[in-house]
Amino acid sequence: MEFGFTTAAYVVAAVLFILSLGGLSGQESAKRAVWYGIVGMGLAVVATLIGPGSGLWLLSVILIAAGGIIGYFVAQRVQMTEMPQLVAAMHSLVGLAAVFVGFNAYLELGRVLAMGAEEREALDGFAALLAHKTSVEQAILKVEVFLGVFVGAVTFTGSVVAFGKLAGKLTSKATKLPGGHMLNAGAAALSLVLLLLFLNGAGIWTLILMTLLAFFIGYHLIMGIGGADMPVVVSMLNSYSGWAAAAIGFSLGNDLLIVVGALVGSSGAILSYIMCKAMNRSFISVILGGFGNTTGPAMEVEGEQIAIDSDGVFAALEDADSIIIVPGYGMAVAQAQQNVAELARRLRAKGKEVRFAIHPVAGRLPGHMNVLLAEAKVPYDIVLEMDEINEDFASTDVVIVIGSNDIVNPAAQEDPNSPIAGMPVLEVWKAKQVFVSKRGQGTGYSGIENPLFYKENTRMYYGDAKASLDKLLALFS
Repeated sequence: MEFGFTTAAYVVAAVLFILSLGGLSGQESAKRAVWYGIVGMGLAVVATLIGPGSGLWLLSVILIAAGGIIGYFVAQRVQMTEMPQLVAAMHSLVGLAAVFVGFNAYLELGRVLAMGAEEREALDGFAALLAHKTSVEQAILKVEVFLGVFVGAVTFTGSVVAFGKLAGKLTSKATKLPGGHMLNAGAAALSLVLLLLFLNGAGIWTLILMTLLAFFIGYHLIMGIGGADMPVVVSMLNSYSGWAAAAIGFSLGNDLLIVVGALVGSSGAILSYIMCKAMNRSFISVILGGFGNTTGPAMEVEGEQIAIDSDGVFAALEDADSIIIVPGYGMAVAQAQQNVAELARRLRAKGKEVRFAIHPVAGRLPGHMNVLLAEAKVPYDIVLEMDEINEDFASTDVVIVIGSNDIVNPAAQEDPNSPIAGMPVLEVWKAKQVFVSKRGQGTGYSGIENPLFYKENTRMYYGDAKASLDKLLALFS
């Protein structure tokens, strides 16, 4: 009876998760999709707690409640600009959980195999599942445990490094130890040898040593990736965490965990592939942590950055008929999305055509800018993706770039030695006038110089984005 309910609940939860993932593809359906996911997860947790072998349900409830309370207060304190760091931190916890579950599954297998026949018959839950495995099934379980721990360990340290880079606690530059990729390859090869030893009964020391090697691989892979590529890294780590969860599901014999892990892993991989295309990166090189490096000296930028004040920007906007706003991470840092939305409303009230251009990797997280604009109540129909709006820049009067660098950098097309060479970008420089809202003359997080700032039709609107927009809005009557 219980087993039938648990299975049915898992099927319903899996369907809800699929509906949730599908709904997240559109802004209008995203809110409903989130609720599908919440209900599905709640159902899955309840079904697991009251299902067979759940003797420690009271302890589980206490731990879930404690985790929920901690998560609530953490989420309350996290600003929208810190969401990428939070996501990276959550990925690290998934990876660490995979490591712990893998070790526990191996130790539990050893405990069960040491029991007598009568003791095994009295077991239930996961222990009973282990007790009835054949020698071949035990070998398969060991492979599942080994791979789950490996992927989990890589995800853990990789996510911790990603968190450090996103939070500014670690350098955003690509950094590798002497030996570079050979160190990663050597660690992976040694891990494969340890797998063979592990399957031949070498003991838990092989699992421990492999975990340490995987910790190193995760650390070294992500340290070797530059700041300009962190959106892809976050997406890829999301995929890693999904596959780690799926591996846990195989180890525990939990079908729902396998389904959920596969959904997260595959969707994260697909998103990473889409983002790699948007950045002209090789998908394989992303997985191997080998992208974001220059192939030669970058082209020198000539000219000077010419500043403009609020009055100058306002006068240009008054004369313009068509305006495109390009938001970036600088807008998120300044928390200027409400000001940007208000600027768009006032310009539209004057009969001007105002649209937003979103690059696939704008910000530090996929969809980061879309979320911020939705939060500020910007209409969905004027928020367009790069492929939808790129051809319109040439016929646009004014483009306002707010806190963006790489996604509007013409060096991607003009400099073959640029770290972003070949990356599709928003061709804002083709507009009649371009105003760039920027704190100062630095190269920003990615450390890449932008020739756009030196072009004749570009003016730099220096200052904090929120404060600058406040001054601009004050000029509207």
